[in-house]
Amino acid sequence: MIERFIENELTLKRWRRFKSRRTAVFSAFCLLFMTFLTVTAELISNNRPIVMRYQGELYFPAYRNYHAEAFGITDYLVPDYKEFEFTEPGDFAIWPIIRWDPNESNIDVDYYPAPPSSVNLLGTDNRGRDVLSRLLYGFRYSMAFAVFVWLITFITGTILGGIMGYAGGRIDFFGQRVVEVLSTVPQFFLLIILISIFQPNLTLLILVSSIFAWIPISYYVRGEFLKNRKKEFVEAALSMGASHASVIFKHILPNSLTSVITFAPFTISMNIIILASLDFLGFGLPVYIPSWGEMLNQAQTYATTSWWLAVFPSLALFITLTFLNLFGEGVRDALDPNFN
Repeated sequence: MIERFIENELTLKRWRRFKSRRTAVFSAFCLLFMTFLTVTAELISNNRPIVMRYQGELYFPAYRNYHAEAFGITDYLVPDYKEFEFTEPGDFAIWPIIRWDPNESNIDVDYYPAPPSSVNLLGTDNRGRDVLSRLLYGFRYSMAFAVFVWLITFITGTILGGIMGYAGGRIDFFGQRVVEVLSTVPQFFLLIILISIFQPNLTLLILVSSIFAWIPISYYVRGEFLKNRKKEFVEAALSMGASHASVIFKHILPNSLTSVITFAPFTISMNIIILASLDFLGFGLPVYIPSWGEMLNQAQTYATTSWWLAVFPSLALFITLTFLNLFGEGVRDALDPNFN
């Protein structure tokens, strides 16, 4: 079906190469399915109904917050939908499959962390929060961090590397000296220091993590620009009066991004590991935000009594990274000009 919409012969050839690698195609579908699950997590795991009709009125609690007074409740501010009684004719409630919010504690268990049960399928953490729910929501933050860091570094590295590679001369010389100095900085430790100074949140983590992550991309783009700017098609375009901007964006840039795109899935995998490492060390997302690394940190504390805190987050990381790496291998083979 996709081949019908691909008119470029080279693109069609690359698509067929990728499709020939079944593990990559399977991994791509699995990643898309996992992304769909985490984007729609409110419809899968929540302590509020997806939609409900109460006393003749229609509500959507999963995606909208209602004050308790909207339901005639004056004793408390936040309504507990699990306690609602639907007595009026036509009243109903459609609940998610998992009736737990990632920050809701199960007060009915005897102790925390609680082992897997019919109520909490994968157990609870040290605050009584459902592990399955936190894994589901945690994937959202992991992928958001990884993709946005890659996107920022991709744009920054491409711009700076392209400028140095195309301009050459003094701009390239002094630009490379600056890059070499920055590359000697112990990036992970500096990242921890910067995060410890400020109140960490997802936006801050993305920005701070992107400060130095563009350096490897700039190396690849610079090398490609240095090579391609001397090619015959570039010189022909310049001799015909094409502007530098036209040469860069129409001729050099499209032929210089293959290596960067090839490394994208592996870079995203590394970013997921970085966030998990920061959360594990306590320098990542706030505690109330679902995080795989924070759950693994709990597993270290309860290593002898709560095996589920180690097994399920580790399994989630392993599966995600495996799918990303298999997908990356498919992309690499598809873009490889020497692939047979």
